[in-house]
Amino acid sequence: MRPASFGPDGARARRAAVVPAQAAAPSYVALGDSYASGTGTRVYLDDGSDCLRSANAYPSLIAAARGYALNFRACSGAKVADVTSSQVSALSATTNYVTVQVGGNDAGFADVITECALPGWLSNCNRKINTAQSFINNTLPSRLGTLYADIRARAPQARVVVVGYPRLFMGEDCNALTWFSRSEENRLNQTADLLNAKISGVAAAHGFSYANPTSSFIGHAVCDNPEWINGLSWPIVESFHPNIAGHASGYTPLVSPLLTG
Repeated sequence: MRPASFGPDGARARRAAVVPAQAAAPSYVALGDSYASGTGTRVYLDDGSDCLRSANAYPSLIAAARGYALNFRACSGAKVADVTSSQVSALSATTNYVTVQVGGNDAGFADVITECALPGWLSNCNRKINTAQSFINNTLPSRLGTLYADIRARAPQARVVVVGYPRLFMGEDCNALTWFSRSEENRLNQTADLLNAKISGVAAAHGFSYANPTSSFIGHAVCDNPEWINGLSWPIVESFHPNIAGHASGYTPLVSPLLTG
């Protein structure tokens, strides 16, 4: 009698023994605020939260294209403290990739936009901008530094990409119920640039890559054609956030190469 290993069943057994188990999908954790969650894309995941996470947001698009296992923690309205308290717990020593986009809410950018959108005789846009710029210069960097150190401690082997914010305006206001002047738009764009500069500096100090969307969104700001950032919208929460095209054509091709290497 021939040994079983020479028979058909034995051959199948030998082949099965050398077939490696399927590798687990790389782990990707997306942290941040409404710009990371996909608020503005108008279609959201039914995940039992009010975070307005979208399958059209850049973390979802990158994960789908790369076959990553996405732990989607970014949430509309999040500040640095919220990322620390309710998002970074998703990180671990086995996390492969991380994106983090936060800081705009800490600087009160929504309040600034709301104030500056009013007619000049009803608002004090410059005062709001000055307050935001002071915070960005003097307070935000230390907050981000503490957060980034926490991310690295929790995910020591992960590739981390910090993501910035686009300029909202290109010198035009086509919305019927907003009254942004040219000078106000310029100052708001300067504030976005300042925010990006501070975020980028802290990211570099922690050895993280930085994705600056400024160039990617030129020609696609509010009221541009095509517009990648919503103007005044209903519901209001959709306003002044990247739309589906902004995530697909603006953020995704910018962030993906930095994340995946």
